[in-house]
Amino acid sequence: MSDLTITLLAGGVGGAKAAEGLAASVYASTTHIIGNVADDDAFHGLWVSPDIDTLLYSLGDQIDRERGWGRKSESYQVLNELSALGQETWMTLGDLDLATHIYRTELRKQGVRASHITQRLAKRHGVTVPILLPTDDVVQTQVKTESGWLSFQEYFVREQCKPKVLGVEYKGANIARATSEALFQIAKSDVIVIAPSNPIVSIGAILATPGLQEAIEKSTAYVIAISPLIAGKTVKGPADKMLESMGKSTDSKGIYQCYGSLLNAMVIDDADRDELPWLQDQGLDVLVTPTLMKTRDDKCALLTNTVAFAEQQRKQRAA
Repeated sequence: MSDLTITLLAGGVGGAKAAEGLAASVYASTTHIIGNVADDDAFHGLWVSPDIDTLLYSLGDQIDRERGWGRKSESYQVLNELSALGQETWMTLGDLDLATHIYRTELRKQGVRASHITQRLAKRHGVTVPILLPTDDVVQTQVKTESGWLSFQEYFVREQCKPKVLGVEYKGANIARATSEALFQIAKSDVIVIAPSNPIVSIGAILATPGLQEAIEKSTAYVIAISPLIAGKTVKGPADKMLESMGKSTDSKGIYQCYGSLLNAMVIDDADRDELPWLQDQGLDVLVTPTLMKTRDDKCALLTNTVAFAEQQRKQRAA
């Protein structure tokens, strides 16, 4: 057990793996997670929150481990019937998963805060590490392509990340209000870990919420980011392609360019050891360690090492 107050900024699959690592570590009882809500969208009249649900299902051991998203032991009778009725069903929503979306949608209609809905769902799945939302307002990532603007789910799921990305915006972010819970958590944090999530559409969307990046910059927290890249490629997701499309390098330098002055440190894979000197020249502390998370032990080891490194460097800076 540790007395460090830890905050994890997390997107989908990579964020969920990092969350599982912290939940399995000695830091579990003092960890909070701030998850991405900008992938949210409506399907079949239901409000779907993919990244938050991936966090909930992963931490509640309900995730389909092979796919990395959705519920395990899932069935698709509703989706199959919708398809037979001529509805678009490219967004794969299983029967158990649909129950989550029906519940969320009903509570939203009743005016319940999105943060409170997430808390209720967390309780249902036995999740003990608190999941906070950056905002209760609707913020949606939009991706500009040669054929026009797409929602993130259209780009990611329907188009399978094939179109060239010409730009990204977070619709609604300019008028969104940060939750008091997220701001309070950041202010009291000793260590803020940025998960190996997409820096543009996952972490970038969180930081786009007015006041959140400023809160991190004003905090006394030691901020450390785990790179989602290994030898220039992502394990899962389009982060490498999006970095390239946005004119950033597909390596640790590109990740640093996304976060810049927010960071005190970065964690990079052994395969990227040659990038260590450049990162250090930017004034960063750098941990070089295996970052591929396949097993529970991998997740726990990486996150334990990340926080322990941050704690050590934090103490040295304070000395």
